[in-house]
Amino acid sequence: MSASQSLFRFIQVELPWALGPPDGRYLLRRPDALPDAKPSHVLVLATLAAPERRRLQRIRKQPQALPEPEPTPVSTSKATVIDVAEPIASADHARTWLAAAGEDELEAGIAVLNRALHAFRLVTEDPYLHAVARGQAIAARVGFGAGEQVADGLWTDARELLHSQRRQRRSRVLAPQARLAAVLGGRESVLACEELALRAQLDLEHGRDRVAALQVLVALDAALAELAADPVADAIGDRLEELRAQRDAVTSAAQAALAGPLEDEQRSSVLFTLSRIVAALRARAALYSRAP
Repeated sequence: MSASQSLFRFIQVELPWALGPPDGRYLLRRPDALPDAKPSHVLVLATLAAPERRRLQRIRKQPQALPEPEPTPVSTSKATVIDVAEPIASADHARTWLAAAGEDELEAGIAVLNRALHAFRLVTEDPYLHAVARGQAIAARVGFGAGEQVADGLWTDARELLHSQRRQRRSRVLAPQARLAAVLGGRESVLACEELALRAQLDLEHGRDRVAALQVLVALDAALAELAADPVADAIGDRLEELRAQRDAVTSAAQAALAGPLEDEQRSSVLFTLSRIVAALRARAALYSRAP
């Protein structure tokens, strides 16, 4: 490597499925950048070959039961997000950055990857494509290297990041299992506003504020209608009143979203209303869990 050669930061994740977009290199500009602005990132996607599945061997004698087949091998993917907006001038500066880099840098890189995946979902009209979460990566690393080096999945220096999941209280782990059993067993119904609220949460977390504002308005109206008709409506009456009080602010934010970006106050209203919808739904679920 030449002493004057620029170095570039990157994050890299490996996922246990094929991401969707064809393998290759993709230039990304920031969402608010002009079309002729310099790219901010280069995304390199590669599908890692899966081993060939062996066929079941023919058995001469008829057994009482056939052996269980081996699991079908699946393709995995490697995504490298390279920050090309701010090259690092020296190896010393790069090593200083790497020593302090960690989960924040990884999450920022995954956000860039998810922006590309969301665009691919829209242009291919494939509703089954989904975003990547940190916990889904089977390997994750941060590092730096020269341009062609990192574009080929190599690096000058890098380090692996181990994902440590926070331990939850036993009650919080068992609660979703209990509700899942209730829903699948027909003892509790799921509401349309639950799905709408989840979609809005995903949009907000990925910076799609305009879509989130429209989604939260629909989720709010659905929640008001569904919760008011629910058997536990009387027990969550105060939460329903709280939701009704938010409708004007959310309607204003949704109307603004039709014309352009949200202001900070409008985004805060959307975020707050979504949090109150989620709180009302959790209160409903808790009441059902106590029912005999």
